[in-house]
Amino acid sequence: MKTNKTLLPLLSVLFLVSAAFTSPASKWISQKTHVHFFSHTEVEDIEANNFKSVSTLDPTTGDVVFSVPMQSFEFEKSLMQKHFNAKKFLNTKQFPKAKFKGKITNLPEINFSKDGTYTAMVEGDMTIKDKTNKVKTKGSVTVKGNTISIESKFPLTLADYGIAFEDGKPSTNIAKTIDITIKADYKSE
Repeated sequence: MKTNKTLLPLLSVLFLVSAAFTSPASKWISQKTHVHFFSHTEVEDIEANNFKSVSTLDPTTGDVVFSVPMQSFEFEKSLMQKHFNAKKFLNTKQFPKAKFKGKITNLPEINFSKDGTYTAMVEGDMTIKDKTNKVKTKGSVTVKGNTISIESKFPLTLADYGIAFEDGKPSTNIAKTIDITIKADYKSE
C-alpha cells in the first residue's frame, strides 16, 4: 500500500512536467496562399495572381512547403492566360503544379510565441516543369495572436526552369527574370 501512495503523486508530477514541455501543434497551414508574379518589358507588363496555392509551416523545425496549382493563375487578359498554360510556355496540363520545399535557416531569431515581425532567411528547392533549382531568399514572418503570416519577394529566372523564347513575340513581351511575391496566413492545424 505504501508503494501506491508514493507512486501516484510521482506519476502525477511526471504527467504535469511532460504536459508542460509538450509543444503545441507543430504544423501550421495556409489554405489560400497568394502567389503573384510580375514581368516588365518595354513592350508590356504582365502580371497574374493565384489564390489557390497551399502552404505548410513547421515553426519547430523551420520546414516550409508551398504547392502552387499552375492553372489557377488569373490574368487581366484571357489571351495571356492561354499563352501561360500553353505547351510552349508552362505546359500546365503536363506540369500542373509548382512546388517549393525549404527551411527557415535563421530559426533561432524568430519567436513564434511572441507577437512581432521577424526577418526570415529561407533556402530550398523550387520545382517548375520538373526542373528543380536552389532558391535562397529572405522574407518577413509576422506573429500576431493565433496567426503567422509570411511574405517574400524574389526574382525567378525563367530559363532555369526550361522556359525560354529565342524569337517571336513572346521573346520581347516576357521578361527573362520575373518577380514572385508570396503572402501566406497560417492557422494551427
